[in-house]
Amino acid sequence: MISSAVIKLCRAVREEGGRALLVGGWVRDFIRGFETTDYDLEVYGVEAARLRALLDRHGRVDAVGEAFTVYKVKLREGRRRIVVDVSLPRRESKTGRGHRGFVVEGDPEMSFDEAARRRDFTINAMMYDPLSEEYLDPYGGRQDLERRIIRVVDPRTFIEDSLRVLRAMQFAARFEFEIENQTLSFCRSIDLTDLPAERLRAEVEKWLLQAKRPSIGLRAARDLGIVEQLWPEIRALIDCPQDEKSHPEGDVFTHTAMALDEARKLIDDLSYPKRLTIMLAALCHDFGKPLTTKIEKDSLTAINHAHAGTAPAENFLDRLKVFTLDNYDVRSQIIGLVEHHLTPFNWYQSQEAGERITDGMFRRLALDVEPGMLYRVELANRLGRGGNRDPEAEEWFIARVRSLGVEERAPEPLLLGRHILELGLQPGPKVGQITRDVYQLQLDGAVSTLEEAISVAKSKIEESNDRMKQ
Repeated sequence: MISSAVIKLCRAVREEGGRALLVGGWVRDFIRGFETTDYDLEVYGVEAARLRALLDRHGRVDAVGEAFTVYKVKLREGRRRIVVDVSLPRRESKTGRGHRGFVVEGDPEMSFDEAARRRDFTINAMMYDPLSEEYLDPYGGRQDLERRIIRVVDPRTFIEDSLRVLRAMQFAARFEFEIENQTLSFCRSIDLTDLPAERLRAEVEKWLLQAKRPSIGLRAARDLGIVEQLWPEIRALIDCPQDEKSHPEGDVFTHTAMALDEARKLIDDLSYPKRLTIMLAALCHDFGKPLTTKIEKDSLTAINHAHAGTAPAENFLDRLKVFTLDNYDVRSQIIGLVEHHLTPFNWYQSQEAGERITDGMFRRLALDVEPGMLYRVELANRLGRGGNRDPEAEEWFIARVRSLGVEERAPEPLLLGRHILELGLQPGPKVGQITRDVYQLQLDGAVSTLEEAISVAKSKIEESNDRMKQ
């Protein structure tokens, strides 16, 4: 169903003697049966000044790229506002290195074939006239959609924009399409080191969060040469062996791919920053294995790989500039999840062996990482393998976490500095020391109310005063 406001705008363009065509991803998704409101209109036969005047009559115009005639237009449809990207067909010329090294020129008289040639893949190079209901498909995009193939439009222009290699990866994952062999070859020949972190991260987010099977994107990243050029931490996972009993699926790369698919099933109820955190943690969780894997007594071990994985995970996140998102500290959570991802299983094994795993241990863990998030990452790790997939340890862990109310965070301190000052202690280092001591007792369950916390603090102050008198 196409917005009536978009249809109205297309008619207005026709009345001006031009033709407005829906292009790019909208057409691709429309043919696939996916409804989308990401409208992208390309206007032919109307020069720039007339187009701007026409758009001003129909809605609020934001000239995001007026130098080469690209506008965002807010159209009213009943009580709703529809945002439409409107542009002239554009000609791009490579002038330098990097994603900004282009000269872009709008040309309303450009042919449909020439305009479509600048697109990356054939499935994105189709056009649709909503007034005549006609498809324009000069490069066979519809056939490639049916064949589930990702194929370049024009090899001569494709190699000019290195971001297209990352787009091939995330399209392969999102649509579960094959990348055509010649396209793979073109992509492997392109230098990716000119791409800024922000653009890389945007494609990584689409890959990990919009695909149902992100393992397809991981394997595509390997086949396209992305891993080789940009992500040495992932490259090290390839052919890194694992113990055949616990990981009969094969190397660490294969296990990581499987864990990604399992993690993707566990995140739909989370906020965007937390979804991204889980997926990146699943991707990074075994970065320490290549550093620690060795043969001991005829068996493979990767002792302390969780801790060893934090440094390479930090390097990987540095190159994507992953820090805080919507006031959520994505980066620190990922590092905590990598470091502690084996904790649920290790604690379960310890308590099965008779060791006491205390409530205080769970509460202190929650100071470093969200236990509810840790459960999801370790559950993905458990399910993403060919060996023992029984999540008994993980379910034991989350049951304890929920019973203690520490799924998202550790308990807030009952005792604050102002409470101690009210007891007559003067401001100074002792205030902080006493609050910390009492909080440790609270984490252990020895203090459970403010009254108890104040009583303990009062005793500590008296003990301190007695020592000073001696």
